[in-house]
Amino acid sequence: MTADAYAKTAPATIVVLGGTGDLMHRKLLPALFRLAEQGLLHERTHIVGAARAKDQDDQGFRTWAREALRDAGLDAARSTRWCEECVHYQTVGAGQPDDYRALASRLEALEKAAGLPANRVLYLALPPQAFPGTITGLGQAGLNHSAGWTRLVIEKPFGRDLATGRDLNQLVHGYFDESQVYRIDHYLGKETVQNLLVFRFSNPIFETLWNRDRVESVQITVAEHVGIEGRAGYYEQAGVLRDMIQNHLTQLLTLVAMEVPSAFEADAIRNEKVKVLRALAPIVHERVAWGQYVAGLIDGQAVPGYRQEPGVAPDSETETFVAMRLEISNWRWHGVPFYLRAGKRLARRMTQIVVTFRRPPVSVFRTYGIESIHRNVLVITIQPDEGFELGFEVKAPGQGIALQTQRLQFRYAESFSPLPEAYETLLMDVLNGDQTLFVRADEVEAAWSFYAPVLEQPPPVEFYAAGTWGPPAAARLLQQDGQRWHPA
Repeated sequence: MTADAYAKTAPATIVVLGGTGDLMHRKLLPALFRLAEQGLLHERTHIVGAARAKDQDDQGFRTWAREALRDAGLDAARSTRWCEECVHYQTVGAGQPDDYRALASRLEALEKAAGLPANRVLYLALPPQAFPGTITGLGQAGLNHSAGWTRLVIEKPFGRDLATGRDLNQLVHGYFDESQVYRIDHYLGKETVQNLLVFRFSNPIFETLWNRDRVESVQITVAEHVGIEGRAGYYEQAGVLRDMIQNHLTQLLTLVAMEVPSAFEADAIRNEKVKVLRALAPIVHERVAWGQYVAGLIDGQAVPGYRQEPGVAPDSETETFVAMRLEISNWRWHGVPFYLRAGKRLARRMTQIVVTFRRPPVSVFRTYGIESIHRNVLVITIQPDEGFELGFEVKAPGQGIALQTQRLQFRYAESFSPLPEAYETLLMDVLNGDQTLFVRADEVEAAWSFYAPVLEQPPPVEFYAAGTWGPPAAARLLQQDGQRWHPA
């Protein structure tokens, strides 16, 4: 991302609720500083960290902010100057009405002193259980509107099932209009994910093949090498279906399967994504694999099983792996299986979309002993080593006919400078009022509604060793269709 890619944003005040938390430290503050360094943030943009600590002040918070930027490897001298000029702190104490009224007064004073319009981003970098009280406090203090614009940013998870997702939507809409709400799924900020739409809708050679007549199957995998990293309190309540599949993988699914939007605009794109969710056939329980990792080897090092992780119940049934077979009951995709797979402690870290095209109906090379021709396979790698790879058949040199699979490849790292962090892209979109990459209320509810039967009646857990590709049931899921995972 460069200054040429976007117009500079209007001056605004970015309020981060949970301003001394891990997300602010690792992602948000470094992203904001990098945007400022690239000349993308207006020079009068101010950042206010709001948190519970009452013994913190501006200078103490600026010291904390400088340390966060230093930990991110950013320029110490420039970040020090930036923090002194535009970073502030405001306590919200225990979140009582007076605390939010004090925050409102502080913002008004800051905007008046800096000559700022009352353009505000209210970013909830908080645990989900804090969302209701914070949204209510902001709304009751009048922070849901201002003389400029006000935008509310909410991190996932947005609810933990259909009922809580609906309740949270209802609460949000009690104070904020949907046009003000930006539900973040950081996967949608990744350049490779956004390029899915460009790849499909600017290259007719692929879009004309993107249907049940030419596509045999689609796989979407989000594999993590790590375990739960000390987050047992959260993970025991979530599991991988809530943590990854209901949001990240489902978002990728909708982008792969959606129809061509009428325009490259937020509502047009989000309308098509919701149509995909509403066209999903009900989940067949027998086509779901549910797993949990046990002790194994990761990069040659022994790691404990999930039930041995600190804070995990010794008889926990929480899933750390899910694979499932889905179908979309519409004209474009009827009969094409979509396989979703996500898990912790898998063989390697990887996010991929694999589109397998159908074989030729007849091999014209039978006289050369070639009874079956390999399928063409398109591999879209979201992370790491972002790019595309298309496998196709060629004749191997020599007498007679022998086929060999070759690959056309594109790698972002070979063609472009380092890709921007997802949060840089998403923060710019919030400041510019572009909701394209954010999840709409009806999309949230449609996703929770679809997965509700599995959440209410999960399959039995099957164990898999850390460092493998999941339980045997995941492989069997595809073997029933004559398929295999890529990679297996």
